[in-house]
Amino acid sequence: MVKFKILFVLACIFTSINMKAQTNQIKFEEFDLDNGLHVILHQDNSTPIVAVSVMYNVGSKNENPELTGFAHFFEHLMFEGTENIERHEYSNYVERAGGTLNAGTWYDYTHYYEILPSNQLELGLWLESERMLHAKVDSIGIATQKRVVIEEKKQRYDNTPYGDLLKVTMERAYKKHPYKWPVIGDPEHIMSAKDKDFVNFYETYYVPNNACLVIAGDINKETAKEMATRYFSEIPRGTKKMHRPKVFDDPQSAEVRDTVYGAVQLPLIIQAYHVPAVGTDDYYAVDLLNKVLSGGQSSRLYKELVDNQQKAMQVASIPLGLQDPGVVLAYALPNTGVNVKDLEDAMNEEINKVKNDLISEREFTKLKNQVENQVVNGNRRMATIAENLASNYTFYKNTDLINQELDKYLAVTREDIKRVANKYFTDQNRVVIYYLPNSVKNN
Repeated sequence: MVKFKILFVLACIFTSINMKAQTNQIKFEEFDLDNGLHVILHQDNSTPIVAVSVMYNVGSKNENPELTGFAHFFEHLMFEGTENIERHEYSNYVERAGGTLNAGTWYDYTHYYEILPSNQLELGLWLESERMLHAKVDSIGIATQKRVVIEEKKQRYDNTPYGDLLKVTMERAYKKHPYKWPVIGDPEHIMSAKDKDFVNFYETYYVPNNACLVIAGDINKETAKEMATRYFSEIPRGTKKMHRPKVFDDPQSAEVRDTVYGAVQLPLIIQAYHVPAVGTDDYYAVDLLNKVLSGGQSSRLYKELVDNQQKAMQVASIPLGLQDPGVVLAYALPNTGVNVKDLEDAMNEEINKVKNDLISEREFTKLKNQVENQVVNGNRRMATIAENLASNYTFYKNTDLINQELDKYLAVTREDIKRVANKYFTDQNRVVIYYLPNSVKNN
């Protein structure tokens, strides 16, 4: 599945992007195979399960602007089968072994994993090595998945309330950077693409030197290392040039404001503020600022706009967490009869309070406790540990960031929160969109 679905469930989606750390140290070992595959091993024998995770350093931002949607398309295509796995049988291998599997595509990466009983580790490694070396990128699978992807776009984006809001927001927030197009891409690009285009994408990005393999759970590290070497070391290193976007937008100098209309019942306001890339010092401060604004029902935006003023049915402020400079999405659904401009003014007033005054010591203590609690619980699932280890290596070449992020959050001061509010949450640094019902347009 694409990592995001529709804006209406943004709160559920983006709050699921957990902090990648915990107070208990995550122990791991890592090494490289000669073909460039980076392997990370995490041994935890408390539960007889194992996660096999492969993250490819390719997302929608790596696509040809004339051939968008390929990263997401391959998330589907890679379940078609391989030279040694019959078509549509890939998932059945995992399910028959008592396991589960899934995948996700984002602007910055594509990620696959299996959760299996630990005695099925070899099965998981075989499946992922088959996918990396022998995937069926042929006319039958391509034609099948073209229909699947087009239908997905219709159901989840075109025919879903607010389904295109992230798209219309990002294409106004970015003029140059490939974050401007949606992860699902342009259906016309997918339909017009030739089989050779898909083969080229596979041969370019689905190679060991563009991947990170994580084996986490009930393992013996020496045995796991031997298996990983046996199944992956013979896969040839990729030699084709990979597209790594270097074009960045100039700082926004004036507010961008627009109105869009759709088949919705209620208007919606969204503000997109440009913020630094995930992993930077200011990003940690921005993330905490957003927790002050919308970290639960006791947060400032919810308490004031939903409870006290009763102007909004729902309100939140959420960072997307992107590898390159990204955005924070602040949005609100007004209550019946509430003027959208009045609601927007109320949102701005709460943001201005953080810009003008330090949060109280009591609120700051509560915030730190909230962060520590989230960090402690952030890596309870083996699949999450595996994904976090993979992403920390893939994007920062610092796998141990999984053990460092709590300190980075706790290093943020009240002054930092006020500073980033003033630096990034400004009128000239934002996109404002009113998403209104078609009925308003037609009146």
